[in-house]
Amino acid sequence: MSGVAGRAAVLGLGIIGSRARARLAEAGWQVRSWNRTPKGLTEEQATPEAAVEGVPLVSIYLKDAPAVRAVFGRIAPVLAAGQTVLNHSTVDLATTLWLADRCDDLGCRFLDAPFTGSKVASGAGQLVYYLGGEAALAAEMEPFLRLTARKTMLCGGIGAATVVKLATNLVSACSVQALAEGMAIAGAHGVPAACFADAVAENACASVLSAMKLPAMAAGDFDPHFSLDNMAKDGRYALGLAADAGLETPAIAAVSKRMDELAADGLGGLDYSALAKPYLQPGT
Repeated sequence: MSGVAGRAAVLGLGIIGSRARARLAEAGWQVRSWNRTPKGLTEEQATPEAAVEGVPLVSIYLKDAPAVRAVFGRIAPVLAAGQTVLNHSTVDLATTLWLADRCDDLGCRFLDAPFTGSKVASGAGQLVYYLGGEAALAAEMEPFLRLTARKTMLCGGIGAATVVKLATNLVSACSVQALAEGMAIAGAHGVPAACFADAVAENACASVLSAMKLPAMAAGDFDPHFSLDNMAKDGRYALGLAADAGLETPAIAAVSKRMDELAADGLGGLDYSALAKPYLQPGT
């Protein structure tokens, strides 16, 4: 695949999909798109079927496995042999394997391609895609993917990228819960949030994630970059992987339960750093 502009379809125009679509359009690609709730964008289609028909590349940025399965079921009758489907949605392993099998049945090529990076990274074309599938196809898709990403990582065969994505999100969820608890304990004993944040920055536990999330948590700013609903969903998928492997994973089990509870309390649309919100604003 050359680096020249071509035609693609983007299904799902949420925080990431909308920005990926914009990056492609800015690079000169002809981009059809579809979203369950219309956005009024150029070349946006009324149905996912209309978005993908006759388009060489189909990029899927939907919320979860049920959405991916439902939408793929709609587009399958209009997909043709030779089209390439890239799934960027974070789903369970069974859904990734199901997609691969369905694409194979249709004569389409499939790449397991979830990403890391949130609102700011996607807008700046700084996502990182984890790739699972044939090395030759991953290499062919590299110029296309680099329009929205700073890097791609081939993790192995189909499904490997899904596993890596879920495992890394497990670490992020548990880390943010730990940051929330640490900040709460420090604050309850009179330590200002700014002091705690500075202390973490100088500690071995410091990370890009802590530098990104702690200031917003301290300020009570939970504008969604990656929603609690989405992270809670990924926690459940990670628990499924652990169960399949016969592994005990008490940390993500506890954090997943906490995320589900807070989402049920109405915090699901906030950033997942809202794990700190009950400590900062008791009773909310």
